[in-house]
Amino acid sequence: MPRASRIKRSRTDDKLGFGLGTDKLYFKIGEVSRIVGVPAYVLRFWEGEFPGLKPQKSRSQQRVYRRRDVETLLKIKHLLYVQRFTIAGARKQLRESGGEVPVAAPSGAYIARQSLESIRVALRELKALVKTRVDGDLGADPAAYLKSKTSKTVADVQQPLLSRDRRK
Repeated sequence: MPRASRIKRSRTDDKLGFGLGTDKLYFKIGEVSRIVGVPAYVLRFWEGEFPGLKPQKSRSQQRVYRRRDVETLLKIKHLLYVQRFTIAGARKQLRESGGEVPVAAPSGAYIARQSLESIRVALRELKALVKTRVDGDLGADPAAYLKSKTSKTVADVQQPLLSRDRRK
């Protein structure tokens, strides 16, 4: 599967209330660690403490988390780090509330990495568009590409460095 198609936002993200920025169904422990924003050893510890958290194992015995597992981990993180529950209190809250616990947002570093990847994809598309020839001998116009993607032209975008007062 091409990398660009995995970056698209999933409909399941909208239903769950959090966006992972990818359509992937399964994640390795390193990816989940970056999404949740805690080290891998903390995830392994939480597996032993929370009975609802049972990642599958791949053929090579690596932990493989499903989207539902990632959602559960984000709930656990919210209970422990934001609401300051103890492990026992968080376990009890998850058991009693069903699915009503708020989900913590994915880590900022993960969101930034996903944003950069989407920018890279857009730049690759722009580069391919520039290389192709449009209307005979004329090369593709990057401004037209940006306009088609965003409905704004380069001139419409506010440029704070150019518009500020120059001091003497």
